[in-house]
Amino acid sequence: MRKNGDWEAYLVKYRLVAIDLDDTLLNSNFEIGPCARRALALAQERGVMVTLATGRMYRSAQPIARELKLTAPLITYQGALVKDAAGREYTHYPVPLTLAREVIRYLQVRGHHINVYINDNLYLQHLNDVGTRYASVSRVPAHVVDDLVEVLALGPPTKVLAIAAPEEVDRLEQELAPAYAGKLHVTKSKPYFLEFSHPLATKGRALALVARQLGVPREAVLAIGDSYNDLDMLAFAGLGAAVGNACPEARAAAGYVAAAGEDAGVAEIIERFVLGETG
Repeated sequence: MRKNGDWEAYLVKYRLVAIDLDDTLLNSNFEIGPCARRALALAQERGVMVTLATGRMYRSAQPIARELKLTAPLITYQGALVKDAAGREYTHYPVPLTLAREVIRYLQVRGHHINVYINDNLYLQHLNDVGTRYASVSRVPAHVVDDLVEVLALGPPTKVLAIAAPEEVDRLEQELAPAYAGKLHVTKSKPYFLEFSHPLATKGRALALVARQLGVPREAVLAIGDSYNDLDMLAFAGLGAAVGNACPEARAAAGYVAAAGEDAGVAEIIERFVLGETG
């Protein structure tokens, strides 16, 4: 991955662009602004393939992909599920059942809000304000069950998510990431989200898969993100770029940091490195 420098000196043709959703392509109102829409449309007109790389559920990302007329495989659930907008599945790495039970019980005992995702459905034990807000933002229905461990009878979950105050998420990450090293991928996606997924379920690995499927070399991949869970994706890409509101870790990992934040930052990056508009 190239770091900051005289970018005009490089004549790289990016053929695949992978973009995070929340706080990157989607602004604080969970909308995509006109500048980002224009940049994405022009990039696709020039033959550049665009995909989404998100921690969101597939069923939450798919409508956005269809709206933007994206045809490349979508990276969802932090990379655990790669599936295109037409429904073709490329890979799925669910959390092993034994580990899912352990994590859920651990979080239940400590009273944390938990989301469990099975077969692209969202399961909650309590439809509190946190759960209601999450389902509303994701635009998916929430299924309330008596016990999230018992719902694992439906199959292994694609992901388990804990939602808590940022300081508690930091504490949980410090305790559980080493405990499950090599067994689970434990990462923050937001300061208040701690995600548990299969160790192979990362955005970087999924982006490598998508690039291979599309015949795009690593050097021709542009990745755009803002948060902790974007770090290996930014590292994999020929150019990893961060929007202006990115966390310090993502800014440090990026080869380019946009002046603008969120969707305006996405537009700035695509205009500069894909469309060649530097004015």
